[in-house]
Amino acid sequence: MWFCFCLLAACHAGAQTTRAPATTNNPDARVVIVEDPAATEDLVPVPDKIQTMVDRALTNLTGKSTVAAAWNTFVTTNDVIGLKVLSEPGPNSGTRKDVVTAVVQGLLAAGVPPHNIIVWDRHSIELRLAGFYELQRRFGIRVAGSVEAGYDEMTQAYDSPLLGTLIYSDLEFGKKGPGFGRKSYVSKLVTKDITKIINITPLLHHNVVGLSGNLFSLALGSVDNTVRFEASAEDLDRAIPEIYALPILGDRVVLNIVDALICQYDGQNSGLLHYSAILNQLRFSRDPVALDVLSLQEINHQRILADDPVTKTNFDLYSNASLLEIGISDPQHIKVDKLP
Repeated sequence: MWFCFCLLAACHAGAQTTRAPATTNNPDARVVIVEDPAATEDLVPVPDKIQTMVDRALTNLTGKSTVAAAWNTFVTTNDVIGLKVLSEPGPNSGTRKDVVTAVVQGLLAAGVPPHNIIVWDRHSIELRLAGFYELQRRFGIRVAGSVEAGYDEMTQAYDSPLLGTLIYSDLEFGKKGPGFGRKSYVSKLVTKDITKIINITPLLHHNVVGLSGNLFSLALGSVDNTVRFEASAEDLDRAIPEIYALPILGDRVVLNIVDALICQYDGQNSGLLHYSAILNQLRFSRDPVALDVLSLQEINHQRILADDPVTKTNFDLYSNASLLEIGISDPQHIKVDKLP
């Protein structure tokens, strides 16, 4: 593991050294895809169908006979569980509330106290606009923004020589002098509150890195001073895996879910449903990289079907994540179990 990390660090001079999360001895990543043609009606999720899909996928992924036992393989009732969503694209193109609702109901049924469940993303206003505060009122769980929680200067930060313009929400905003602007600090929501993370992301195109997926969503949603990376594919390819590999962050991820009810293959954060395909799928894995690779393949496939220009996918981000042992990027080593 250390050799792989050092190899990537050598390729990107100046990148900070972090401990990569451990991976399984099994060379293949397992992905469970559950599909129901009736999961949506007129692009709107059908809650009962979504709940059944989540429950079936979990018991299949874990090999447990009950949904509660399946959830208990990932979390305990003492954990504070952060459900990381992508809310900026809004309720139709971002993580869909009904998918998160099904996860919340499963955790509650497994005995997790409501106050130990946090639905979170970068900004609370985006969470509100996407409708997630309704879950707080309905179930008594918490909804929180990582920016509003503030950033932890006492915990390991991501250190990069790349300097950018700090904005008001960055911890070092307004500070002057050598070294300021090099670090991205992790939100206190992660370092102080959350003990386990479940990543729930939409199947959504991104203009720079191809996909607003598991790696992208968690890494850039958890730290400050990210503007310096966001204009360059090369900078994102390096920074996203290295941020994800921070032990305080990546080691807490226990499950990744792709909301593939609808695949938006163009438009990034704009809700362009005319550049979308209805898949009526949910995808589950412990491996975030494997899910992201499959999502990239799906986006390219849907672009071909729609006669939309297919751009060359920059695979460096996902190869770098594999070097850091975050997950498997080689499609030949991704085992897909598709449940009808």
